[in-house]
Amino acid sequence: MPSLKDVKLKIVGVGKTKQITKAMNMVASAKLRGAQTRIERFRPYAEKFRTVLSDLASKSDGAHPLLEKHENPHICTIILATSDRGLCGGFNASLITAAVNTAKAKQAEGYDVQFLCVGKKGRDAIRKFGYPILAEYVDVMGALDFTVASSLGKEVVSGYTSKAMDEVILICGQFVSVAKQIPTVQTILPVAPLTGESENLAANGTEYVYEPQVTTLLAEILPRFVNVQIYRGLLDTSASEHAARMSAMDNATRNCDEMSRALTLLYNKTRQTSITNELIDIVGGAEALK
Repeated sequence: MPSLKDVKLKIVGVGKTKQITKAMNMVASAKLRGAQTRIERFRPYAEKFRTVLSDLASKSDGAHPLLEKHENPHICTIILATSDRGLCGGFNASLITAAVNTAKAKQAEGYDVQFLCVGKKGRDAIRKFGYPILAEYVDVMGALDFTVASSLGKEVVSGYTSKAMDEVILICGQFVSVAKQIPTVQTILPVAPLTGESENLAANGTEYVYEPQVTTLLAEILPRFVNVQIYRGLLDTSASEHAARMSAMDNATRNCDEMSRALTLLYNKTRQTSITNELIDIVGGAEALK
């Protein structure tokens, strides 16, 4: 049985750990409110962008390089968005697992896989697995803005049009609620035709009028569409990270409470045992004197 001093030190240590986890929970909760507001405001814009692009592509006579699938594709680029910091449960692990599984599936199809990593956790994991990393964006998730998505979009659009990339996949976290964040795998390039959207617009009697010509407008909008989809994925990942960290720190705080109760009970038992042993020694000594 441990000594009273050892048990008391453990109780003090658990109490200090609880203070840290509770503070981190409050910080994550405050950051989540801002990140959740940003993604909830941006989602309608991204969805409307998809709808307009679908209608625009359906009226285009000429093909665009970002809509065309390459012949004999063999290079797959994966954009992996994770957090820069840990202590958010299994959030990063689920994203990394999805990325590795996707990479293995593409390699089985005959692709050479390369990565664009956003966040330290994803970059470090991909390095361990030995996949080539084209570029890395670290320490950007804490102060996320559109320039990161624009830089990524410019790189993949340039690579796809020059046929240095044959397929671009985005892997990010989708924020559903505080308790639920889903890893998502989305093909960014080539831009998939959204035939159902244009049919729904026609059924609802909605018709868009474009100026200048549709082909000119499509050439301008498609690269921006790629940027918007990447930015949406980064915002989703940011909100998911804070939600996962808040849940993880809340669980850690509850575990500290349980450990503190268990250690307090052990301390009382140890103290009672010590008192009982001392009483036995006193009574034994008194009996010996008789």
